[in-house]
Amino acid sequence: MELLKVIERVASKIAPGRAPSFNEAQVVKALEIIGAYGTVGRIRLSKELELGEGATRTLLKHLKKEGLIEGSRRGTTFSERGKKLFSNLRSKISEEIEVPNSPLTVGQFNIAVLVRDTAHRVRRGVEQRDTAIKAGALGATTLIFSRNKLTMPSSEKDVFKGISSIRDMLVSKLNPKENDVILVGSGENKTSAEIGAKTAALELLKSEKVP
Repeated sequence: MELLKVIERVASKIAPGRAPSFNEAQVVKALEIIGAYGTVGRIRLSKELELGEGATRTLLKHLKKEGLIEGSRRGTTFSERGKKLFSNLRSKISEEIEVPNSPLTVGQFNIAVLVRDTAHRVRRGVEQRDTAIKAGALGATTLIFSRNKLTMPSSEKDVFKGISSIRDMLVSKLNPKENDVILVGSGENKTSAEIGAKTAALELLKSEKVP
C-alpha cells in the first residue's frame, strides 16, 4: 500500500546519520494537523506534535521530499499529492476520540481510532497491545465490529457489561461498519495514548490477513 510506504519513508532517515526523533504515528498526526488547519506554521506544528523545532524541521523536510507539502510565508500546506494521500489516510484510519477510563482499558487516558475493514487481519489482539506498548503507551484494546456488535477477539463474553455507555459512544462517534476494528490506546497521558492507538492502527494495516 503506497500510503504506508510513504509514511514509513517519512519516518526514516534519508541520509547517513542519526535516525529521526519522530515515529510513523507522529507523521500521521502531522498530516492530520496540516489537514485540520489547511495552513500551519512550524511553531504551531512543533507545539501540537510535542516535538522540538529541530525534529519538526526534519519532519517537514521529509514531507517535502515526498512531495506532500508546499511552504510559503504563511506556513505549510498540502500539495495536490499530499491532499490525495491524506484523503487515502482518512479513508483507512478515522479521527481519534477520547474514551473515558473503564474496565475496558488499562490507563487513565484513552484514545480510540477506527481502522476500516481490517477485522480479517486481527489474530488475538495482543499484537496491537504489544505494538502500542513498544510505542510508549500502556497498552491497547482491540474491538471488532461484526453483526452489529463490538467484541474482543476470541472472546464470547460481553465486555461492555455494566459500561454500555462506552459501547454506545464508540458506535455513535466512530460509526463502525461490518469488519471494522476499533483500537483504544491507553497511556499515562493523552499523547502516549494517541500515539499507541495510531501505531497499532498502522501495524494492523501492514499485517497479513489471517489464514
